[in-house]
Amino acid sequence: MSLRTYVFKLYRSKRNKRLAQKINIAGAIYNHLIALHRRYHRRFGLRISAYRLKNYITKLKKTKRFSFWNSLGSQAIQDIAERIDRAYKLYLCAIEFAVVRFTGASHVYAEFA
Repeated sequence: MSLRTYVFKLYRSKRNKRLAQKINIAGAIYNHLIALHRRYHRRFGLRISAYRLKNYITKLKKTKRFSFWNSLGSQAIQDIAERIDRAYKLYLCAIEFAVVRFTGASHVYAEFA
């Protein structure tokens, strides 16, 4: 079974207003969690688990400042937290086992004829 990828372009219209709002809210949550993760990693040298990220977002949604985040579904917010957690796991693992490799001259091709 092959996977298909669809690409859509959202044009500004009245019909897409709520969808655009939800996308903007998801982007704001993503940026907030990335900034939180960077601060935590810079300060303590550790990563935050997905469970703690989800709990943190739940607490923030209850405050007046971030109450508009409630319009986005909880599963979408949990997915954002899990994606960030997975990305940081891979990033930190790559830092620990990083090996610098140089490409040699054998990869240079003289002709493509």
